[in-house]
Amino acid sequence: MDDMMAGPQPLADACPSDSVVTADDLPDGLVIADELGRVTVFNRAATRLTGVSQGDALGKDLFAILPLHDTDGRDWWTCADPYHGLSTRTRHPEISLYLTDGTEILVAVGYVRESPMYPGARGAGAVRRLVVSLRDAQQRARLERSRADLVSTVAHELRSPLTSVKGFTATLLAKWTRFTDDQKRVMLETVNADADRVTRLITELLDVSRIESGRMEVHRQLVDIPERTRKVIAGRVAAGDAEDRFRIVARDHLPETWLDADKVDQILVNLIENAVRHGAGIVTIVVEPVNRDDATPPGGRAHGGQASAVAVSVRDHGDGVPPDLVPRVFRQFWRGKRRGGAGLGLYIVKGLVEAQGGSITVRRAPEGGAEFRFILPAEVPDFA
Repeated sequence: MDDMMAGPQPLADACPSDSVVTADDLPDGLVIADELGRVTVFNRAATRLTGVSQGDALGKDLFAILPLHDTDGRDWWTCADPYHGLSTRTRHPEISLYLTDGTEILVAVGYVRESPMYPGARGAGAVRRLVVSLRDAQQRARLERSRADLVSTVAHELRSPLTSVKGFTATLLAKWTRFTDDQKRVMLETVNADADRVTRLITELLDVSRIESGRMEVHRQLVDIPERTRKVIAGRVAAGDAEDRFRIVARDHLPETWLDADKVDQILVNLIENAVRHGAGIVTIVVEPVNRDDATPPGGRAHGGQASAVAVSVRDHGDGVPPDLVPRVFRQFWRGKRRGGAGLGLYIVKGLVEAQGGSITVRRAPEGGAEFRFILPAEVPDFA
């Protein structure tokens, strides 16, 4: 019993002497019971998840300290019978169970058994230790809700364009000779626009998948951000926007930036589209050199005033983003008052900026409206 109360226990003798890992270092709950079912390890995460202190748990019966029930209210330990069940069982996969107060918790159990070569007094296959892993179920619940929201949003966003495509193509096939050339052109242009909308949504979903899995690839090259901005604006003007709706301000002494050109374009397209759709007045894009450590314009500093990053601010003259909504802006499915799109654009923008080592914020513009400001580092890659 004295050994059980001795404090944190090393989990691996192979660790360097200056970095011994203890049970309390683990992010998940860890409970270990001996061959008699007495708790020998009960880490801090287990205390946080169950509300049982280490002092109350160590040396006590595992089943009494950690009562678990399934969705039907049955005692899970009785059903599993870990100490008298199948001697060939090595583990229980993670399962959702409930504490006595109704708290849902994810539980996985592993068995350490007597070796057939050295069976000991209790015989081969007897349980030497029971290792119980505990995880908070709230994170999984949030993930499941996020997936459900994604499916619902995608279904909703796909239904409208696909219905339009199906309707117009079926009508043209059935009554082609009844329509004039102008009517046919209008229908085909609508089909083309809806097809582009579906393609854009699929591209956004792929980007979300890459961001969440950390598989976003960055192909760096020398990028002239003001020039990329002018091309994006030219594209919008060619598509029908008024040229005087946009203003580009490019400061002097911009440092070289080695970035992914396609991703920079995607960031600018999304932010300018957001400003046009949700803002008002002139959309101003300001590109300026900054010091990355404090995001201020360079000058009068000990390192000679050399900029270490480039900041791009996209400003409009609309209502802006209310302060209480600022924390939600870059989340999935966030949409403003004009609820167009799937609500993934700004989430993707944040992921693209961070994938290139940058950061993005939203605040009130100097002349009113919203200002989305992202900062990208001016770092020369090793291969340059």
